[in-house]
Amino acid sequence: MNKLICCALLSLGCLATPVALQADDNIATTRNYSLATDPEPPRMPNVINNDQKQARSYPMQPPTIPHKIDNYQVDINTNKCLSCHKRSRTGESQAPMVSVTHFMDRDGNFLAEISPRRYFCEQCHVVQTDAKVLVDSDFVDMYELIEKGR
Repeated sequence: MNKLICCALLSLGCLATPVALQADDNIATTRNYSLATDPEPPRMPNVINNDQKQARSYPMQPPTIPHKIDNYQVDINTNKCLSCHKRSRTGESQAPMVSVTHFMDRDGNFLAEISPRRYFCEQCHVVQTDAKVLVDSDFVDMYELIEKGR
């Protein structure tokens, strides 16, 4: 009896598959195009490359990268960012020095070199682009909140 029920359900599943594959192509998507089409990809936004520091919106916010980083090699062997931002290179490059927090291990001990946990800059620091806003935001800067509370 169980084999008969299993065979019947399996047969129904096999019959339903072609129907599901021929489903209506008017399925709503967030992309506003059919899943069966291959639309033109949007253009890559331009990197803001003005070398001007951006204001931060909350304490401990990592600073953004105010320049292009195309073809920067950051891996276990090389970190191109440190060619300008390393403590010993900032006088020559005039770039801001890596924060002192980057020289601390997880126990708060200071190290002579950058901590391995902070070596891969792009984990926290990002470039800014001229991309259009995709989702409206109601984010309020912390200092605006403080001013409203006074």
